[in-house]
Amino acid sequence: MEKTLVLLAFTIAATDGFVPHRPLVSRNLNIRGLSADAEEKSGVFADEVQQEAKEVLEKVGWASPMDDGEMTSDDPFVKQIDAGIQADYGFGLDDLLNPAKVVNLERDLFNLRIELASLTGNADLDVAGLSTEECDGGGGGEEADTIRAKISKKETDLAIERRSVFRDWLKNIFVGQAVISLGVSFVMATNPSALFGGFSWFYSYNMDISIQVLGYWFWWLFIVPSLRSRRPSGAEKKALDIAFLGTPLISIIAPVATKDTGLIWLANFLVVSGAYGFAFLVDNDDDTQDKSNQPEWLKFVYKSLDFGSGRERGARK
Repeated sequence: MEKTLVLLAFTIAATDGFVPHRPLVSRNLNIRGLSADAEEKSGVFADEVQQEAKEVLEKVGWASPMDDGEMTSDDPFVKQIDAGIQADYGFGLDDLLNPAKVVNLERDLFNLRIELASLTGNADLDVAGLSTEECDGGGGGEEADTIRAKISKKETDLAIERRSVFRDWLKNIFVGQAVISLGVSFVMATNPSALFGGFSWFYSYNMDISIQVLGYWFWWLFIVPSLRSRRPSGAEKKALDIAFLGTPLISIIAPVATKDTGLIWLANFLVVSGAYGFAFLVDNDDDTQDKSNQPEWLKFVYKSLDFGSGRERGARK
């Protein structure tokens, strides 16, 4: 019995000496795997490097591809378009008749050139600042020909729009429209029969009250919008923004206190005059000043008023 136990003891010890340490080998394999992954992501394919490259492109205004979101005049992409127009023609983007359309066309061309480069073997080409010929690698089949046709049409439209300047004579027409509306609206609000008394329908349908009401609403419908159509900047823009918000409030609330349409017209006149006085004398801030201290609701109001007045860039319909 003792001999048997001694033999078993030697056998177990000898066997244990040759058992491989599997957990240790497994750990080593895992370490090698992690090392391989780390080496694979340590170069240009690392997430940090890719994100940093993307942020750099976005900062200079070139993203691939660009989305259809709204752009402002402070966007780097818009600033580059503005600089290009100034270099070619000597005037800026704000001087064009339709700056939003120019930005939309430039954005569409940028995306189409990316697509064309990808179809013609230049997928890794940075199309920023390149012409269509430089992006086109040739070939690409029918799909590439379709894109070339789209690019050609948009380039023709862009060439026309970049030369369509918002002339001073057109701005003067808007000023004249505002002045005429001012005089006509005053007569409408105070003595409508002087303008329409010679028409039988004026008395048949009792149009005097309706025309008087329309007279003081002219401030919001025609006078202030005509002045805003000139695309003013700085203090005047702020004054007209305030007037555009204040005149409808007066026209709605004032009839509760008085039925005299002449007084309501005068109240609208005082609101517009007060807006100019406040903007030029009290709150004369430049548009380039940092507006980060403004409340969000006020930023939203000003941004909404900018839509359609020439300050928005690339706003899709």
